[in-house]
Amino acid sequence: MTATNPQVNLRGPIDLLISGGLVLTLNDRKDIFPDGAVAVAGDRIIAVGPTRGLMETFPARRLLDASSCLVMPGLINLHNHAAMACFRGLADDLPLETWFHGHIFPAEARHVNEENVYWGTLLAAAEMIRSGTTTFCDGYFCEDGAARAVVAGGMRAVCAQGVIDFPAPGVQDPGRNLEVAEEFVRRWRGHSSRLTPSIFGHSAYTCSPQTLKQAKALCLEHRVPFQIHVSETKGEVEEVVRRYGRRPVAHLGDLGLLDSATLCHHAVWVDEGEIDLLARSGAGVSHNPESNMKLASGVAPLPRMLARGVKVGLGTDGCASNNDLDLLREMDMAAKLHKVHAGDPALCTAVQITIMATRGGAAALGMSDDLGSLEPGKKADLIIIDLNQPHLVPLYEPCSHLVYTARGADVRDVIVDGRIVMRNREVLTIDLEQAMAEVRRIARSIRP
Repeated sequence: MTATNPQVNLRGPIDLLISGGLVLTLNDRKDIFPDGAVAVAGDRIIAVGPTRGLMETFPARRLLDASSCLVMPGLINLHNHAAMACFRGLADDLPLETWFHGHIFPAEARHVNEENVYWGTLLAAAEMIRSGTTTFCDGYFCEDGAARAVVAGGMRAVCAQGVIDFPAPGVQDPGRNLEVAEEFVRRWRGHSSRLTPSIFGHSAYTCSPQTLKQAKALCLEHRVPFQIHVSETKGEVEEVVRRYGRRPVAHLGDLGLLDSATLCHHAVWVDEGEIDLLARSGAGVSHNPESNMKLASGVAPLPRMLARGVKVGLGTDGCASNNDLDLLREMDMAAKLHKVHAGDPALCTAVQITIMATRGGAAALGMSDDLGSLEPGKKADLIIIDLNQPHLVPLYEPCSHLVYTARGADVRDVIVDGRIVMRNREVLTIDLEQAMAEVRRIARSIRP
């Protein structure tokens, strides 16, 4: 049995004991307990180990039977524009520039407001909960709506107000973009233990160097993460080189933006020097294979980034470019894409991809002390996957099943911050019928 968290007062029964499951801890020792249990007090895990020992040690107010199930850390979706659930399937199978300028940008200009962002994010939260994601990293406009949805929906999230040097939803005067972003951070910092505000400088080709430096300075001042799209397309790289004489990652490095509190999204078109710079800086990277494939952006050099020690996690991107938020499906795609792209079936193993979707995301967010594995002292964010199904029998290697076989619909229960937010496939924190009805209403205004 793993050690008990010494900071927890254990007088009286604990709040929750999950017992009888195959417990995949993903800790440094790679502990797996075939008949295991997880003890939870408040919002923290206090012990992990064999069921018999924990049942004898920790009387619990609530027992959750995980027999014939896999118990593991909640998944971390490292890149999302959750409110874009409202645009799911709006404009598919188009060139990127046509998709952006002919469909997405006009729809955003007319239909993105705080209420629509709230309902789109709430629906996205329900989708993520139902497929095993407990934490997501978001960035969009009118982000107060997203923050409200996170608090209401019971998930954990990093929510970033977008900054761009053009008129944007909620900020028609781009001269106020940094002011609005700072107000957002001030408003939500400390509001909930599950919500971390952030600022999202859209990219090096839509934000001036001055805007990006000021946005990063605000993040440093308020001690919140800074996010940015980086080298998503070949055209972006060419444009940044044309303007500034250097590639995007080098450009960000010269501006002083790369450190352990910066998260770079995509990093598809990065060269060897840029990979080394990302590794040295400690910046995190989100890998978004399905979005990159759908928009024909390219294939990120994931094996080389992992080999150099870059902190890489897995993301879905938004529903407009994916079109789902199922991180288990993303895990399968990530592993297979890089094998076939390199002609090497040994690349991007199931274990590596599972770690990317959990510990990797936590490390990229600077949240490794709280998230990513089942260990005493960490947040009680975990999921229970029903293994008693034909496509999951037999089971030899848990990570292999997670990556190549499991799907979002196999997730039975979800716990965030010690609270059960889904039980037996029923989301307890969100009125799913209402959320779907509201997004259908929004869709009718987008395309009558």
